[in-house]
Amino acid sequence: MSKMKLIVTIVGLILFFQLNAQNSKTVAYIDQYKEIAINEMIRSGVPAAITLAQAVLESQSGESDLVKRSNNHFGIKCKPEWTGARTFHDDDAKGECFRVYDHPEASFKDHSDFLRTRAHYQFLFLLSPTDSEAWAKGLKKAGYATAPTYPQKLIKIIKDYQLDQYNTIALARIKNPVAPINETIPTISSTAEKISVTIQEKEADAETTESETYIPNSKKKDEQQNNKYGHLNYPEGLFTINNTGVLLAKSGTSLLAIANQYNISLSKLLSYNEMNEVDILKEDQLIYVERKQKKGAQDFHIVKKGETLNEISQLTGVRLESILLYNKWNKSTLPTPGSKVYLKSPTEAKSNPNKK
Repeated sequence: MSKMKLIVTIVGLILFFQLNAQNSKTVAYIDQYKEIAINEMIRSGVPAAITLAQAVLESQSGESDLVKRSNNHFGIKCKPEWTGARTFHDDDAKGECFRVYDHPEASFKDHSDFLRTRAHYQFLFLLSPTDSEAWAKGLKKAGYATAPTYPQKLIKIIKDYQLDQYNTIALARIKNPVAPINETIPTISSTAEKISVTIQEKEADAETTESETYIPNSKKKDEQQNNKYGHLNYPEGLFTINNTGVLLAKSGTSLLAIANQYNISLSKLLSYNEMNEVDILKEDQLIYVERKQKKGAQDFHIVKKGETLNEISQLTGVRLESILLYNKWNKSTLPTPGSKVYLKSPTEAKSNPNKK
């Protein structure tokens, strides 16, 4: 063997062992943090595969100087609102400010919240949580990273280490929780008895039942919700209001997680609930998983202090557009406490004088 061939062989072996060592570190890193990524997908809607790929890339599989000094696995910079500990590191510019976390879990949670709470990332949550390529390209488009090949790097990591499997695990747990999840991760309750998990959109003119709210034979909540719905004592899981499937989602729940659980798109879920913003719920809220009815089970609703038209629509299971039509109002109307809000046309309501 010539001297040159020997040198090439030695260099090749060195590179092989270096790559193999790096691969082992990455596999170990993914194994260490996969559960956190799965839980974050359940809590926030950020795909676990994307979270892990970004963490691998940004932290160099946990080996970067920044992550060792700060527990910052995603290279998130301080930003004006950051009030926690900080460190300085050379990145796009010299001596840039980066966030410091007490433990890795805090970094993963902050990464999810960072994406959820900034307007320029909101379009990502309209994408399928299993479309990793679209998410990778979307992150670059939104300005998460400056490197032109950032999406390709994420996609390669996802494919090389089969990270999409963790999206599948998260979605399965959303649909069928088999064990308690960390208390900081809001979970979706299993469906109540007698109600099908698979929701099919009903006919727009479906007849309503005489009873406004049907409560299945399920376990009631032991504690009243600490919010505007507390006094109503809704059951756990799925139930019906005005013959329409609905659940009381807890504060901090991801709408995307609800959409995935009931096999509907996020845009359709937002439409059913006449919501424009895509965000984690800031308070307990009734969320319909099928379209509300045009007419109410009752003729009218008596307005309570502080109730808005949107809240009345959610409480009664009647579309907001129908309420506005029956009462000749617009969306800015503030109903007066004690007044009647028609849930059917006034003519139809008056034709049933004995009906309460």
